[in-house]
Amino acid sequence: MQNRTVCRKVSRSSVASRTDLCHEELVVPVQRQHPGRPRTAATAAASAAAVALLLGACATGTGGEGQAADVDFSATPSPGSSLDVMGFGTGDEVGKVRHDRAVEALGVDVRLSEGALDPQAFLSAAASGNPPDLIYADRTQIGTFASRGAILPLSACIEAQGIDTDAYVDSALAQVTFDGEVYGIPEFNQIQVTMANADLLADAGLDISAVDGSDPDAALAAAEAMTRSDGGRLSVIGFDSKLPEFLPLWAKGRGADLLSADGRTAQLDDPEVVTALEKAVAVYDAQGGFPAVKTYRDSADFFGAGNQFATGTLGAMPMEQWYVNVLNESSPEAPMAFGPFRGTDGEVLSFATGSAWAVPADADDPATACAYAARMTETDAWMAAAQARADARAADGLVFTGVLTGNEEADARIREELVPAEAPQPWADAIDAVYAANDHAFTLPANPADNEFKQAWQDAVNRVLNGQQEPAEALAQAQQEAQSALDEAWQKWDERADGSAGQDAQ
Repeated sequence: MQNRTVCRKVSRSSVASRTDLCHEELVVPVQRQHPGRPRTAATAAASAAAVALLLGACATGTGGEGQAADVDFSATPSPGSSLDVMGFGTGDEVGKVRHDRAVEALGVDVRLSEGALDPQAFLSAAASGNPPDLIYADRTQIGTFASRGAILPLSACIEAQGIDTDAYVDSALAQVTFDGEVYGIPEFNQIQVTMANADLLADAGLDISAVDGSDPDAALAAAEAMTRSDGGRLSVIGFDSKLPEFLPLWAKGRGADLLSADGRTAQLDDPEVVTALEKAVAVYDAQGGFPAVKTYRDSADFFGAGNQFATGTLGAMPMEQWYVNVLNESSPEAPMAFGPFRGTDGEVLSFATGSAWAVPADADDPATACAYAARMTETDAWMAAAQARADARAADGLVFTGVLTGNEEADARIREELVPAEAPQPWADAIDAVYAANDHAFTLPANPADNEFKQAWQDAVNRVLNGQQEPAEALAQAQQEAQSALDEAWQKWDERADGSAGQDAQ
């Protein structure tokens, strides 16, 4: 079986929060990358620290917002000119179709540096005054890049290209808006839904509502009911709460945010965050502890026909929507059940991440870069790409489950015009769950210390999972670490912004 969609290739040392940075559509990652193998807590902490150090050391004061006023984003690209793009590749139909459309429309030679964006390489290039014309970044990086002056604010770009920001998913646009200014053109949305083995649920006298997050105590009871051991060794994981990466989801399910809306105040020691962590960890404790669950989970054939759902060795978990297609391709006959994740108030909820286009300060051709990003994210481009994906799925005898683009208008049209209205079960439920989750997504606000902030709360969760600290103690430590990093980063930004304002006044 040939996978038609390729996840963006990501160094195992650069990603702590997800199994891989897949396109935020429902996609099938290439198996050679083994993105389903979680890293150890020590590796996650070391890599996050390394990223934080490089972000602090590179590209400070390269002058982004001041230079934006000098850029004519309405300038027409010169025929035959070139555009250097870092962090983007055309490994699947959705990327290639949009790229080819943009190249044809602009008449320029676009040179792609494929593979996930390397922050160190980019910031080093920016600091030396030799950046690419355009970068394709994780949206969580935008606040840090903006605060370092490494990328340009894009209000003028948006106006010049007639980009309708109202068409974007609100949470996606918020994630690239730093201190009131848009610094990125968002695309894709990666969200979570609840996935379960229907047979294991039925054998326990349960349905999907027992494991959808709305009642953490019910999820714990479900875990206990579905967990099995053989000779003292775990043989069935009843429920996987997907820590550490999904702490923001479990906290939001209790009405708590890890970070204030303005991105300045950590809220990791909020009592509801502490309770969310306690209950998510209790699920692992009931199954012999996180190390036992992780060891068994890591042994699974995550992307193959022998995955945990197909073999009946996993009851349920929240998971990113691209895994729906993994299951549809590798084990279409597996007894699956799907539904949205819900908060304790019963409302649908998802924690969104995604990508964004950003124009570096000192880029040689920012106007063409802006035009390319606009062409890549316009509704017609998404429709052409989704049609190509739907055709490819049909040729393989598979269900087209949609593409979450980050553009509400495109999302609506894709579902109405291309997603089958009467898809077979359980895939119809999966489609409904995915689109419901996309409509109820939240993000963490853009801030200038995202890596340090993420490291603080993920380290805290890992200390709890490894039995080193209790949740309240771990999160209290994380609160101090995160707030210190935020205060330092925001102080530098505020001083920089005040300096720029003073220069403008003169």
